[in-house]
Amino acid sequence: MKIGVVAASSRFPAEVRERITAFAAERYPAVELVFHPACHAVSGHFAGEDRARLEALLALANDPAIDALWFGRGGYGSNRIAEAAVERLSPAARNKPFLGYSDAGFVLAALYRAGFPRLFHGPMANDLLRPGGEAAAARALDWLTRGDPAALEPHLDGRPTAAFNLTVLSSLMGTPLEPDLAGHVLMLEDVSEPLYRTDRSLFHLMSQASLRDLAGVRLGRWNDITANDPDFGLSEQQIARFWCDRAGIAFLGEADIGHDADNKVVPFGRSAVPVAR
Repeated sequence: MKIGVVAASSRFPAEVRERITAFAAERYPAVELVFHPACHAVSGHFAGEDRARLEALLALANDPAIDALWFGRGGYGSNRIAEAAVERLSPAARNKPFLGYSDAGFVLAALYRAGFPRLFHGPMANDLLRPGGEAAAARALDWLTRGDPAALEPHLDGRPTAAFNLTVLSSLMGTPLEPDLAGHVLMLEDVSEPLYRTDRSLFHLMSQASLRDLAGVRLGRWNDITANDPDFGLSEQQIARFWCDRAGIAFLGEADIGHDADNKVVPFGRSAVPVAR
C-alpha cells in the first residue's frame, strides 16, 4: 500500500520524515510512505509557498498509484489552498482516504462539502514526536491499512459524525469551505487557546443558522490551555454546555479526540471504511 504524506500547512521537519519512515518500515513492511519532493520546502511559517503546497497535494492525491493521503502535520496554512485543491482534484482522488486533523480540517471540510466519501479526523505523521507518539502513528496506519475498529472514537453511535478543531471550524464557517453538517454529531477539540477564546469561538459557532440542525455536540480534550488573567471561571465543558443550551443543541458529553497521542479516528459521515475494497 502506498500512502502519500502531505505537507499542506506549516513546516514539515525532515526529522519526522526520517522517523516515520523507519517506524513504518519496521512495523508495516507492506506500506510505502511517499513524500513529494517539495514536502520540506520552507516559506516563512509555511511548508513552502502556497502554490508549491497546492501542487504537491494535487500530485499525490491525483496519482492513481497512491492509495491514501495522510497529512504530515497541522499548524496553519491549508485554508490558503483548500478551495483551489478541491477544484482540481481528479476522479482518482475521490475514493482515497484522507486522514488528518487540526489545520487539515480546512481541507477535510472542503472535501466533505464536495462529497468525498472517505475522510477521517485522526493522527498525523508528526504525532510520532509526541510523548507516546508511536501509539498514535500505529493507530493511523492500522486504520488506513486494515480499517482496524480499535482505532475509532468509542462514542460513534451510527449517526453521521464530523470532528474538527474548534478554532478551525469557527474560522471556516460562512466561507466556501463550510460543509453541510445537518444531522451530524459534531466532535470538537482545541489546543493552546485561553478559555475566553473558546467562549468566543463557541458563541460564533453556535450562532450559525446552518448548525441549528446538529444532532449534538461532543467535546474532546482541550490541550495546553493558555492561562487566562484573570481566571475565566468556567471550564471548556461548562462553556460548551452554555452555548449548546443557548442554541438548543444537545450537549452529548465527551469525545476521545485531542492534540495528543490518544487522539482517535472519527469518520466524516457514516463511513467507517478507510479504503475502497
